Amino acid sequence: MATKLATKLTTKLTAKLTAKVKRASGSPLWLFDLDNTLHNASHAIFPAITQNMNVYMADLLGDGETPADAATVNAVRQQYWQRYGATLMGLIKHHGVRADEFLHQAHSFDDLPSMIRAERGLARLFKRLPGRKILLTNAPRKYSHQVMRHLGLHRHFDQHIPIEAMRVHGKLQPKPSSQFLRKLLAKQGVHARRCILVEDSPANLRAAKKIGVRTVLVTQYTQHICQLGNRNSAACADVTVKSVFQLAAHQWRLQSK
Repeated sequence: MATKLATKLTTKLTAKLTAKVKRASGSPLWLFDLDNTLHNASHAIFPAITQNMNVYMADLLGDGETPADAATVNAVRQQYWQRYGATLMGLIKHHGVRADEFLHQAHSFDDLPSMIRAERGLARLFKRLPGRKILLTNAPRKYSHQVMRHLGLHRHFDQHIPIEAMRVHGKLQPKPSSQFLRKLLAKQGVHARRCILVEDSPANLRAAKKIGVRTVLVTQYTQHICQLGNRNSAACADVTVKSVFQLAAHQWRLQSK
């Protein structure tokens, strides 16, 4: 009995030490956004989400009988997104909305697979890309799982962190929360300099860069990014790429900074 217990403890200790060695090795920890980073959400998914949000918010902001008009809904949605990084956070803070209820309605689709557009060969890219990979998305769990499985990427990621799991002291803290990023890095046992965030959102990248995380801006699916200019782009990103297929060419630069 004692021998079996000792064997179990040794096995657990070995596993922990192996994990620490991997974390301390030269390979980076990659944090990947999902929408408009790994696939083209602007093609059909984002327009559908916006429509779903508008219906939900029109009822929420109405007088109980008449829904709020489109101009009011659009203004509030944009205001919350710009101020909090996610429309949901404004709805929770100012209207007491339940996160699960809102996320379910916003991400309801008749045929999600038919709406997904992405570059070919992503699975081969991620299989070859050295380092651990975590999906870090402000999208909900069910939706992001479906997209990742459709893209064939789920098996290449060590962890999947959706918006529901981004919490600090029990409170929802999605991107661009630097508090959650610090918590994640501490849990992973990785220094910020060994971590690379790949995103289409300048605001999310800017917050990560402030705490020392290496940052990559992906531009091909997000129109407003083209208007940033080199100076503003450099303020949020160490490297700017059109496609994630260009990451391997910049990996040495990202790790040597």
